[in-house]
Amino acid sequence: MIKFFFLSIICFYIVGCNEVNNSSQNHIAPKASWVKLEGACFSMGEASIYIEEGPVVEVCVEPFEIWSHEISNYEFNIFVNETGYVSKAESGWDIDTDVNIDPGSAVFIIPENTRSNSWWNYKIGANWRNPQGLNKASFKPQEPVVHITLDDAKAYASWAGGRIPTEEEWEYAARGGLDGTLMSWSDAEQSALKNKANTWDGIFPVINTKDDGFVGVAPVGSYPPNGFGLYDMIGNVWEWTSSVYYPGHKPGNLKEFYPTGYDPAQNDIPVGVIKGGSYLCAKSYCYRYRPAARQAQDLMLSTSHTGFRIVRSY
Repeated sequence: MIKFFFLSIICFYIVGCNEVNNSSQNHIAPKASWVKLEGACFSMGEASIYIEEGPVVEVCVEPFEIWSHEISNYEFNIFVNETGYVSKAESGWDIDTDVNIDPGSAVFIIPENTRSNSWWNYKIGANWRNPQGLNKASFKPQEPVVHITLDDAKAYASWAGGRIPTEEEWEYAARGGLDGTLMSWSDAEQSALKNKANTWDGIFPVINTKDDGFVGVAPVGSYPPNGFGLYDMIGNVWEWTSSVYYPGHKPGNLKEFYPTGYDPAQNDIPVGVIKGGSYLCAKSYCYRYRPAARQAQDLMLSTSHTGFRIVRSY
């Protein structure tokens, strides 16, 4: 099944089209640090938006520490220089196919019109060093590292003395001390999204008005932190969790039949949970820049809007 899915990916992700450029506004990243969070119980999930976010369940997390912002290119580069690690997008696919597939990753491309559904391209050479698949390094040190698979994220976390958060830990951290709210800030502040997170402004997927200051990814810490002092838990790039994905918080016997995860749209493909939404999320299409929002991500395929942060127990 994986073989056939991968071949369909290659057919869908046609290389080409214009690149997406980031804002050039000046930015000084906040000092990275571990943030201690006390253990607590909270209401996980949301019953009123997307079905896979429910049902709302009461969960408890033990005390843990979490990195204050998404892992940046600068931080990931230190890891690579010290270990020689090669990411999945750089090394290619280790699966049985009858075609020669060069290393690469999925890159979002703004289509020419709203009738087009070709928003993603599998680009040869796209990886964390070359986010848009260019022939030379095109990343900016303070932008979040992208084109990262879960295995890539776990490798970095192990080197850094941490781990990837569970979905429960991630959502608790994203809520910033607010339990039961739709967003990561109080209801009275919901209208100020452009000042709080990097999401899609305008008509998705063809027009981004850049009201929040960016067309693509923003440097880490470009927006105010949440109540726990954590940056970019919402928007910018999706973040990996260590949790296996099922379409709901009470998957029943799906765990028995699909131990590596189950997504109805990707039958038999191992999938994990990513959280937080990205700069490509708009309320009209992807209303997932919320703590409870969750999405399935193929464990083998990296993308230009998926990164991570790390946690550790204490």
